[in-house]
Amino acid sequence: MSDEQPFDTIIEPFRIKTVEPLRRTTRARREEALREAGWNLFSVCGKDVLIDLLTDSGTGALSARQWGMMMQGDETYAGADSFYRFEAAVQDITGLEYVIPTHQGRAAERILFRAMVNAGDLVLNNTHFDTTRANIEYRDAEAVDIPCVEAATNDDYPFKGNIDLVRLDQILTENPDRVPLVMITVTNNSGGGQPVSLANIRAAREICNQHDVPLFLDACRFAENAWFIHLREEGQANRTPIEIAREMFSLVDGATMSAKKDGMANIGGFLAMNDSEIVVACRNMLILTEGFPTYGGLAGYDLEAVAVGLYEALEEDYLRYRIASIAYLADILAREGVPMITPPGGHALYLDAGVLLPHIPWNEYPGWSLAIAIYLEGGIRGCEIGSVMFGQQPDGSEQAAPRELVRLAFPRRSYTQSHVDYVAEVLLRVYAKRDELRGMRMVNSPAVLRHFSARLEPLS
Repeated sequence: MSDEQPFDTIIEPFRIKTVEPLRRTTRARREEALREAGWNLFSVCGKDVLIDLLTDSGTGALSARQWGMMMQGDETYAGADSFYRFEAAVQDITGLEYVIPTHQGRAAERILFRAMVNAGDLVLNNTHFDTTRANIEYRDAEAVDIPCVEAATNDDYPFKGNIDLVRLDQILTENPDRVPLVMITVTNNSGGGQPVSLANIRAAREICNQHDVPLFLDACRFAENAWFIHLREEGQANRTPIEIAREMFSLVDGATMSAKKDGMANIGGFLAMNDSEIVVACRNMLILTEGFPTYGGLAGYDLEAVAVGLYEALEEDYLRYRIASIAYLADILAREGVPMITPPGGHALYLDAGVLLPHIPWNEYPGWSLAIAIYLEGGIRGCEIGSVMFGQQPDGSEQAAPRELVRLAFPRRSYTQSHVDYVAEVLLRVYAKRDELRGMRMVNSPAVLRHFSARLEPLS
């Protein structure tokens, strides 16, 4: 860490070399686009979106170094040089021995759960995300969320992404031989992008050891989690993000990764582990569904982009800017009383639609309604994380999600300060009209991951 006195102004740690035009639309056009899309923002065409905060997955900007290495991509089917550079980067950062490339994180999840999870099993996590949960339920197993008790509050507890250690030990004790693995998601996406402390991962490791259960990381945002540990955890202020990341990975038996997040790439991911037996089953499944083990559904240039991006995600100037940008937006909204999860997450701001729209019951989907209102007001696309995403049960019934949230996820290195100011202005306009918003009705609901393709309509 530098001893130089920092400036108060945190700037974007890059300069813009290539630009892409944004297209403004009228409110009338946005209403038309929503009707065409069945009032589902996932189905709205990108050309009708001004600021796209639907996801930070694969939507960031590539660096000049990434583009340069992509030009050197080796497209050899088996044993390409690009794979070995990719493998070396993953091994260097994670310390995990066996590296399996996949086209994105959900493929790594599916392969891992096919190899390790059977019908009737329980898979524990601080909070499973949508595809993780669906891949577990596809195995006729149960995805069990055990977030720490602080996660349910809106105070400023520094590590609200932690797993509940008491419940972890209790469930493992009460269910011997029924839990094939435990996962910890860093940062905790469904829980508001909240970080997990090193102390929590270390304690979870000890509990898993006592019960002889392997521990895995869902490491999509490992670099952001490492930066939060640097900022907030006692004894970590003088350690670099890569040092902290290496310790995080040293405490687990394996990891799944969507490199579309903290791999800083448009596509890609990996499954990494130390178990020489399980990896054989995983590689067999990879060959069946993804590709040969040295490309795993990716082009050589994709592997090159990830190999560079994993290191760029750990650069201090970049992490400082990224976390500060989200915090800046949160500060503006907090001054006006906009309810949200605090402290703000590393990759996204999570608006609390359940508190913001108390007149809309959960089964009229307040988070969905709020996301629609934000798009209508200013062309900003966000994502509901509430009872549309998580209310659907395996038997077809519905129940309220733990929280009714709207996630505004910021692509990496894509938007500038003025874009963030515009987002704040739009959100405050919607907040001023909150009493006028109405709920939504489900028109068509697919059986799995319905938020991606469901059709709804506004209630009159």
